[in-house]
Parts: sequence; C-alpha cells; structure tokens
Amino acid sequence: MCRNIHTLHNFEPAATNDEIHAAALQYVRKIAGTTKPSKANQEAFDRAVEDIAHITGHLLEDLVA
Repeated sequence: MCRNIHTLHNFEPAATNDEIHAAALQYVRKIAGTTKPSKANQEAFDRAVEDIAHITGHLLEDLVA
C-alpha cells in the first residue's frame, strides 16, 4: 500500500521525530487519496497526521528488537 514508507524500527540511530512525522504524513495522504486536502478537510488531515505520528512514536518505543 504505502510503498514510500520505510521501516523505522530496529535501526541505529533510532528514527527521528521528523522521520516518524514523514511516515505518518505519507500514510494519511495514501488513505485520504490526496497530497493536499481542501480547506474544509485540512484540520482533520493535520489532526490525523499528528495522532498517527504520536501513536507510531509510542509503538517504536515499546517494540523489542
């Protein structure tokens, strides 16, 4: 599905917040079917990116290599 999202787990150095955010952004773009949401959808789009980045950060912290 999201071919541009790279594996972020089990690398040294660990994934940065920017890398996590970029992966979340790619995921939301793929799901939404757009790279630039309309003004009416911008808030929901941005909230989804932030939520997914936040959850991804927790996941990466909790995974055991």
